[in-house]
Amino acid sequence: MTAKSAAAAARATVYGYPRQGQGRELKKAVEGYWKGRVDADALRATAAELRRANWRQLAEAGIHEVPTGDFSYYDHVLDTSVMVGAIPARHRAAVELDALDGYFAMARGTQDVAPLEMTKWFDTNYHYLVAELGPDTVFTADSGKQVGELKEALALGLTARPVLVGPVTYLLLAKPAPGVAADFDPLTLLDRLLPVYAEVLADLRAAGAEWAQLDEPALVQDRTPAELNAAERAYRDLGALADRPKLLVASYFDRLGDALPVLAKAPVEGLALDFTESAAANLDALAAVGGLPGKRLVAGVVDGRNIWVNDLTKSLATLGTLLGLADRVDVAASCSLLHVPLDAAAERDIEPQILRWLAFARQKTREIVTLAKGLAQGTDTISAQLAANRADLASRAGSPITRDPAVRARTAAVTEADARRSQPYGERTTAQRARLGLPLLPTTTIGSFPQTAELRTARADLRASRIDTAGYEERIRAEIGEVISFQEKTGLDVLVHGEPERNDMVQYFAEQLTGYLATQHGWVQSYGTRYVRPPILAGDISRPEPMTVRWTTYAQTLTSRPVKGMLTGPVTMLAWSFVRDDQPLGDTARQVALALRDEVNDLEAAGTSVMQVDEPALRETLPLRAADRATYLAWATEAFRLTTAGVRPDTQIHTHMCYAEFGDIVQAIDDLDADVISLEAARSHMQVARELAGHGYPREAGPGVYDIHSPRVPGADEAAALLRKGLEAIPPERLWVNPDCGLKTRGWSETRASLENLVAAARTVREELVGS
Repeated sequence: MTAKSAAAAARATVYGYPRQGQGRELKKAVEGYWKGRVDADALRATAAELRRANWRQLAEAGIHEVPTGDFSYYDHVLDTSVMVGAIPARHRAAVELDALDGYFAMARGTQDVAPLEMTKWFDTNYHYLVAELGPDTVFTADSGKQVGELKEALALGLTARPVLVGPVTYLLLAKPAPGVAADFDPLTLLDRLLPVYAEVLADLRAAGAEWAQLDEPALVQDRTPAELNAAERAYRDLGALADRPKLLVASYFDRLGDALPVLAKAPVEGLALDFTESAAANLDALAAVGGLPGKRLVAGVVDGRNIWVNDLTKSLATLGTLLGLADRVDVAASCSLLHVPLDAAAERDIEPQILRWLAFARQKTREIVTLAKGLAQGTDTISAQLAANRADLASRAGSPITRDPAVRARTAAVTEADARRSQPYGERTTAQRARLGLPLLPTTTIGSFPQTAELRTARADLRASRIDTAGYEERIRAEIGEVISFQEKTGLDVLVHGEPERNDMVQYFAEQLTGYLATQHGWVQSYGTRYVRPPILAGDISRPEPMTVRWTTYAQTLTSRPVKGMLTGPVTMLAWSFVRDDQPLGDTARQVALALRDEVNDLEAAGTSVMQVDEPALRETLPLRAADRATYLAWATEAFRLTTAGVRPDTQIHTHMCYAEFGDIVQAIDDLDADVISLEAARSHMQVARELAGHGYPREAGPGVYDIHSPRVPGADEAAALLRKGLEAIPPERLWVNPDCGLKTRGWSETRASLENLVAAARTVREELVGS
């Protein structure tokens, strides 16, 4: 096909779409099912209607080929485990008894059975459930979900393309099942898994699928020759199948690198590649391998992870270059639109001028359709859209909102000494122990306590003027008093005020810093039914006034035990926001760090002796390619130290991280120079404690003993067993006892029981240590 005919054939498509619905109907239905207020049929009906609504919106916007199979009650990787029959032994009975209840048990656990481990999906804030595999794993095909959803879309008269997690990515993201040797490589199961994929593909073809998409984002990471050989073998075998749809192999989040020639040569009919800024090298690499003659190329030129309007002229230039490199070029977002909110038009509180700069999922689909039309029919047919787009880009570039000379001058004046504590850890810890007087194995929590319906109602009442500020603050004081009283009675050593006034650990601070914008309806799925509203980082950052001092110091007046000041760190403030794309991330991180430094210093001046600066996103934001990591870690760790380095030696600085693979960043954790770090460890059975010990980490650490993302209450014996395992790696004088994460999403009854058991476990193990 010539470049001209490839352009004429251009179509618009997407890889996935937000699942929740405009009013988060899916969250409400699923949680209603868990609580017994919604039955299974009603839940399924809500889900089916949400799918239909999504497909209709896409088709009406001009999307030519809609995705199916991307919808999920909880997580698409868990859906893949169900599709291939990889059900952990401890969950099989529940799944056989009731497939839906068993599905949610794998995600959340039960009082008697632990859930699957949860971790971050590449470098996003989406969490997936990790498959547990071993040498005895037997795969069996269950294509019911994929076939059923395809038939639903086809029944609406739509052109539909099923989307599956690819077999190589599925195995590369899996872990050895409990009891299996730690060095077991799930990729050795590839030959056992491929026939199951072949069966699913045959079922999809029989159901009417012309194309099927297999997502292989794991191939954008550094891969060994053996892993690349596995990818080559997988798509050689799948491509050779006679009974299958045409195969579109998709990658996103970064450049493909050495995997590109492997996939380009594979006997599949198409590739989907990311051509946004982070993966721009894909264009030259594609040309270097001779393009994709005779194949379909789906070009991800619209950023599927951020919310700024696309530069349509620039994207058209990229698409024009690609026309000569494939038989057919289609237009898409760089990845699933799962990672952005649904509709910017719903935001009534953002100034109309600024709203023109934003593109959520619906706006991005229109951009994709516009680009496909311009590519197929010529730019004259989209001249009005191009002119409006140029005006929007110029409006943002020239807006005074984006630049504050005072902030830039302060940032430019930062020196290396500003990011260094006045004394090394060995000297600081002596001063801190003398000031705090804590016991062996000190107990604490991560920060938040349950956000009850009463607290959410109070915030809603304040926004609606049903109560005044004085009434709202009285409710907050009462909640803090209850939280402090409970912690004292339970016997926790370092307390928190519980954060009842906070709506979200990022949004709360963003609403008090200049340069950030908040949304009302910008919900994005983090995991399961947990949705967040990432703020929008639009301009230079500063702190007009203290943000947390008032409530922290109030809590301290209620107890003689230390109360931690709780802040969200600069890297997480970036990672869990939609960041500006008009300056380097490191520059923005330094601005946020200086604003937080002012807060840290004010907390210390008010008498706070312990402060926790959370950085759960430090690992999440790590570049997918090793070659890109040193630069990132340099500015990320500097930003943390810039936030915390101004305090006295006897002020103890904590940080917290959760639900990520920490082995890659142990040196960076060391470079933060925090006095104490708490980390998720319960689901991974203290793996991180062993990783810290292997590195020779010299500071204090609290690997979690209570998995807060499950409703189950761990017994005191269970927590004590985890503590003993932690002590195998971390000496008792440096081991803390804490949950995995904050308790915001839990109920009070399970929180009380779990923390009482946690404290009892610490006492038991402490007595064992003293007795020995």
